Amino acid sequence: MNKYLAKIVYKIVCMNKDAAEQFDEQLCFIEARDINEAFIKARMLGVKNEDEVDHESGNGIFWKFVDVPFLKIIENLADGDELYASISEHEKDDNYEAYIKSRAADLQMNFQQLLSLA
Repeated sequence: MNKYLAKIVYKIVCMNKDAAEQFDEQLCFIEARDINEAFIKARMLGVKNEDEVDHESGNGIFWKFVDVPFLKIIENLADGDELYASISEHEKDDNYEAYIKSRAADLQMNFQQLLSLA
């Protein structure tokens, strides 16, 4: 089994429509036989970890899976290496979600090209 680092992106959807768009980007460790399997497992993990939080005000907050725009094989992890998550905020018109989906599509196309060469 190989080890991979995958970036899984979620859109934080607030029922309060006036809020700026927020995205939660998480780096996750994936074990898989090859990069294609790692990509599929990362996407499945993204869907599995979608979440909903209810607030006292009655406004729900949802973590909606966007896609996996980054995946890299990890040769060796050293003691103290950090895996992290970050939340970013974007204006509604900057098309960040479309950018993430485009990066994931490019990544998947590259995997398919590599598999066809093998």
